[in-house]
Amino acid sequence: MSIVFNFKPSPLSLALKANAVTLLMLVAHAADARVITKPDDFVVPGPTPDAFELKPGSGFTVKGAVTKNISSQSATLTLDPGSSTQDITAYTSTVRIDGSDVIARSTANAAVQASDSNVFITNSNILNKNGSGLVAGRQDGSKEGSKIKVVNSTITGTQRGASASAYSVLDLVDTKVQATGATGVGIALFSGQAYATNSQIVGGQNGVQMGIDGSSGVLGNRLVLDGSSVEGKSGAAIFTRQGSNADIQVRNGSNLIGGNGNLLEVTGGSTANLNVDSSSLFGDVVVEDGSQAKVQLNNGAFLTGQLKNVAELSVNEASKWVLVGNSNVDALKMGGGAVEFGAPNAFYQLDVKSLDGNGTFIMHTDFSTNQTDFLNVQGKAEGNHSLLLAATGSELAKGEPIKVVHTEGGDAQFALAGGTVDIGAYDYGLKKEGTDWLLDPSRRGTSTTAHSVLALFNSAPTVLYGEMSILRTRMGELRFSEGAGNGMWMRSYGNKFDVAANDNGAGYTQNQKGFTIGADAPLSGGDGQWIAGVMAGHSVSDLSLNRGSSGEVKSYYVGGYATWMDAESGLYFDGVAKLNRLHTDNNVTMSDGKKAKGNYEQNAVGASAEFGRHIKLDDGFFVEPYGQLSATITQAQSYDLTNGLHAKGDRSSSVVGKLGVTAGKNIQLDSGGILQPYLRTAVAHEFDQSNKVFINDQSFNNDLSGSRIELAAGVAMAVSENVKLHADIETSQGKKIDQPWGVNFGVRYDF
Repeated sequence: MSIVFNFKPSPLSLALKANAVTLLMLVAHAADARVITKPDDFVVPGPTPDAFELKPGSGFTVKGAVTKNISSQSATLTLDPGSSTQDITAYTSTVRIDGSDVIARSTANAAVQASDSNVFITNSNILNKNGSGLVAGRQDGSKEGSKIKVVNSTITGTQRGASASAYSVLDLVDTKVQATGATGVGIALFSGQAYATNSQIVGGQNGVQMGIDGSSGVLGNRLVLDGSSVEGKSGAAIFTRQGSNADIQVRNGSNLIGGNGNLLEVTGGSTANLNVDSSSLFGDVVVEDGSQAKVQLNNGAFLTGQLKNVAELSVNEASKWVLVGNSNVDALKMGGGAVEFGAPNAFYQLDVKSLDGNGTFIMHTDFSTNQTDFLNVQGKAEGNHSLLLAATGSELAKGEPIKVVHTEGGDAQFALAGGTVDIGAYDYGLKKEGTDWLLDPSRRGTSTTAHSVLALFNSAPTVLYGEMSILRTRMGELRFSEGAGNGMWMRSYGNKFDVAANDNGAGYTQNQKGFTIGADAPLSGGDGQWIAGVMAGHSVSDLSLNRGSSGEVKSYYVGGYATWMDAESGLYFDGVAKLNRLHTDNNVTMSDGKKAKGNYEQNAVGASAEFGRHIKLDDGFFVEPYGQLSATITQAQSYDLTNGLHAKGDRSSSVVGKLGVTAGKNIQLDSGGILQPYLRTAVAHEFDQSNKVFINDQSFNNDLSGSRIELAAGVAMAVSENVKLHADIETSQGKKIDQPWGVNFGVRYDF
């Protein structure tokens, strides 16, 4: 009787096999071994440890005792918690080890060696300081093999942590298997199978080695990792040889670590299929000439490393292969995944013999030198593919096309993701020449970053528009306060502006919210009544731009005003001066999906003058024609974005003239208060046509000039002699600016 060891026979291996068989025979007939024949024998702690030999049909339990080596022939062996034994050899037996230590003698081949047996190990420590920790083997000619399950245990050897022959299975759960020798192998599979769940496999040289069980006729090995890791300290994580076939499944966050940088080495005419599922791997796959490997990435798997001489790579949905050097693959099959050409300034070439499916290639180009990543299809290319070229804030330095893809034929179609790529102030497209695809140096329009820069420099007028309103909107019906003394007031407001895209494409939507507080007092002298006051406020404007870009403008302001009203004629004048401090943040999503940021601060001043007349009609009705002229000046400013783009805005200005009329009615309430509903319409015109912006020294003009029509409805109310309220809603539509809505609410208290 002999054990079939798990390597191809050679003079050295045959010698090892003979020695092992001799050792087993010596163990079996050792004079000091106690022979067990009963089906329910056991041993309890005693003064002197014994060796045991279990005969066919017997059953033996070690109940917390210390023993020497144990051999079992067609028997059942159980180690209860707290037990400790030397090496165990089992033939066609069942072995259960729970909460125990198995520490092999220095002459033992393995700490636990099973042949055509079933072994269950839980919460235990298996150790061999001069050989293998655990062997799952078979007898000559047998197709049974051994089935070993290990839970929450540690298996340690020097040459091998564990091994499995043909027809044998290792099943590891929450377990560490290690080979501590410099040339040690964590698990050696010889036409065997290993399953590891939440486990660790470590070898001094390789984590897992795969060969063949020469006499079995079986070539296949299978390794399934679920939330587990395999590490080769000095060599590859997994190494295949001897013409074996390897099926390797890496699932659910599993990891492969190669001390030499290789995840998998396929040698000796072997074939390997590596399937990575929901895991991230870092390292290379190296295939020796005469061997073959296929790699498949599924369900968000990531592989970062080189593929050398790989026959087939499949990159499926949400998965990605990241190159770290020039690579070659015979057949590249894209199933909705992505291939990324490594670091931005490395510039790699990927050579493939065939390409099909649908996927994305993430590439980098230095637009100042024309260096680029390059996809070289040496045969036929099929399918529809996207090129996601890295965007930049720098300008295109040379006006020459840049070749990014070459094919030898086929019906493949390539397109830039999003249609264009951002390069400095402009975006560019892709063109086809023969079977090549090149970046076209013809400008297609302004880039996403340029859109954002132009929009934010353009936003100051609309921010100030929302803050600087007409008298009625700001303070309500001041005539309710005629003859009153000092007053305090507060106004809260919200506005939405849609700014149409100009020739530069810099349209945006702005949502503003803010408040103003003020206080005033009457002034004596002159006809009518003068009041003068001060105010302060704050607003926040959020800008929604294209491709998910956004901006924010925080405005802080102080100002003063003077208002004159003549009760007899109904004439009035309102003058306002205001100083703003604007804090602007720019958050850009570029064409490649990456972010660029920038921020700046600037001052602005504004003033307005409003003239009008309140005309009383019968039955409490009134009309109030008015005109307003307002102007703002915003400080010049420059800043740099994180993508390298430089932006500079000249001092900008806005001059708006407005003519309108308000019509309403005063309704006397039984409570003594007054309710005043009203409607308003106006025509406004922006006169300023030139506000220069420079992006990387490219000149652009922000032009908001044009007219718009305004409509509003509101109500003012004198609740009591001291308390006045007002609220209104408004909308406007114009050539350059629409205001879908504006809301305003205010309260005034007179002392």
